[in-house]
Amino acid sequence: MSEKKVQSPSSIKTFKQCARKYYYQYILKLETFPNIHTIRGNIAHSVLEHFFDIDTSVIDMDNCEAHLKLIVQQLLLKEWQNKKDELDQLGLAQEKHIHYFEETLLMLFNWVDLFLSKLRQKSGTFQERFVQLTPMRELLFTSETYHTKGFVDAIETLEDGSVRIMDYKTSSSQNLNDHILQLAIYSLLYFDKHGVLPKQAGIYFLKGKEAILEVDEELLNLARREIEHVHLHTATDDINHYPKTITPLCKWSTGKCDFYDVCRPHSGKD
Repeated sequence: MSEKKVQSPSSIKTFKQCARKYYYQYILKLETFPNIHTIRGNIAHSVLEHFFDIDTSVIDMDNCEAHLKLIVQQLLLKEWQNKKDELDQLGLAQEKHIHYFEETLLMLFNWVDLFLSKLRQKSGTFQERFVQLTPMRELLFTSETYHTKGFVDAIETLEDGSVRIMDYKTSSSQNLNDHILQLAIYSLLYFDKHGVLPKQAGIYFLKGKEAILEVDEELLNLARREIEHVHLHTATDDINHYPKTITPLCKWSTGKCDFYDVCRPHSGKD
């Protein structure tokens, strides 16, 4: 038996998707490969992280929309350039490269529109409203109690002083149910550190709207159960304890699991 492993929302999601994939990624630590969706997701996250560090001295409520969208475009250009080497390695055709850049920009503009709607509901100068809406960003929570860690994209303070935990998603799907466990784990990590429940947790779907759920003890218990389940079933490094789950996620029309060739899920052998 090996030492208890530190889990994360990503590792827990991977285990639930396929235990064998978890084995290859988190125990053998085999190489994983970048793709356009993960790279542009990281780019979008970086833009939204740095968005709140901008100089707002020349912005007022009359010109804020144009200014903020220009700033977001400049941040995207910078972050896209920072990822040039990784993007080049994908070997995308130029038109595909342009497509993903423009699609990401539209996602960010969509988020700015949502931000502006909240800004206009506040009172005071642009700067005062901006400060009120500025969240804590990219915070690492580590729990020795649960041997679990996770990066939270944004922690917002609500009108009543309570807290809302938010995550950014660039995926086409906008089903909050797909992310409840991740939000439950973040809420548990926050509670474990601060002793106070966040009031809400949710997702900014950058292709759509935000989706929110209320945090309660039932949500925390879901996180506790799932974390304990994964700890219980990953206590060994024996591959035989990590069965394959063969689904369309193994291989699809435009790609395949990073470990498809070593796993050979369709070979008929375990």
